[in-house]
Amino acid sequence: MRHLQEAAEAVRQNLNLTQFDEAAVRQLAEFIENERPNVPADNRAAVVNALGCFLGECIIRSFGGWWRTDTRGTAGVQIGQNLFLHPHFFIEQQFKRGIAESVAEFFVSLPTRLLNPPPPRRTWIPVPVPVVRRPM
Repeated sequence: MRHLQEAAEAVRQNLNLTQFDEAAVRQLAEFIENERPNVPADNRAAVVNALGCFLGECIIRSFGGWWRTDTRGTAGVQIGQNLFLHPHFFIEQQFKRGIAESVAEFFVSLPTRLLNPPPPRRTWIPVPVPVVRRPM
């Protein structure tokens, strides 16, 4: 996943940010808010991808975790056993809905999410087992 880290570093340099931390994510949210009306529709996917890489790297460096792909092949950040985050989704949400879906607010909510991770997903459907009774 080196290419995701390289994309994150390119964004950090282009936005003149010093680190991958909460302050950088706040500046990222401001950048998205200022630029979202100006990003042409045909460039939006590339912008979301690059900024998502930056947000993901901020998550990894602040809270631990690593880049990986899910079962659908989508890149995201795995933290522990049960928490898989799609940083690109959160970037897209702020582009669509504005500051109400701020990536900065999502970022500061992560400590709570880490304390209360979702239960592991079941990969099976529980079916009641029939009880067989032997005649007496």
